[in-house]
Amino acid sequence: MTEPLHPANRDVDPADGRPETASQRYDRNWDEILQELRVTQTGTQIMSGFLLTLPFQQRFADIQDYERVIYIVLVILAATTTAFGLAPVALHRRLFRRHAKEQMVGIADVILQIVLVLVSVLTSGVVVFLFGFLVNLITGVLAGCGILVVLIFLLLVLPRIARRRL
Repeated sequence: MTEPLHPANRDVDPADGRPETASQRYDRNWDEILQELRVTQTGTQIMSGFLLTLPFQQRFADIQDYERVIYIVLVILAATTTAFGLAPVALHRRLFRRHAKEQMVGIADVILQIVLVLVSVLTSGVVVFLFGFLVNLITGVLAGCGILVVLIFLLLVLPRIARRRL
């Protein structure tokens, strides 16, 4: 026979293996999402900073028109990625003290998945741009596609394999 739950713990799910209430679980999930966003934010900031310094380099004036287009797309993509990375913070500010942690976690989870896609495309694009500038466009596209395949495996395939094994 199981013991009745204390009223403060009545939403504890004993099947999930953690002695935490739903509120505690949402707090933990929110903290984990924020930590994951911090990790992606660092990479995004480094790539954005790199991209923003390029026009001030002497050789930037020598880039081809197609390289300039790739560069502009990458800057827009970096800004978009940054905006998506900041969105959960704005969401938290608007919903602070409204007992909406469950909704915030759900929305932030989707945003974080979008950020991972954007970071992958941005990273691959930077590789295309750099290899295209340093070697040639074909090498850049091949290198960028190679990196994208690695990122798809690490960020999409591997987590799905791990999830199936649980």
